Amino acid sequence: MAQLTEAGVVTGTADKDYNLIWFTETCLSNALRLETYIEDARRSGDDEAAALFVRAQERSIRGAEEGKSLLRDRLSA
Repeated sequence: MAQLTEAGVVTGTADKDYNLIWFTETCLSNALRLETYIEDARRSGDDEAAALFVRAQERSIRGAEEGKSLLRDRLSA
């Protein structure tokens, strides 16, 4: 099966930039979703799960910050 290569022809955004945008949005979305998981775990008294979700949320936030930084640098040039 042939792989479709988009390269920005359809979207108007180069793959490498689109990938950074997608990654950043996904990290932000995960951070929001994990807030619900943290609250659910805490409400049920499951500190172990809450701690796992907090660590995951911190990583998602860190990934989003890195993505935003790269996007700022690349899209402002």
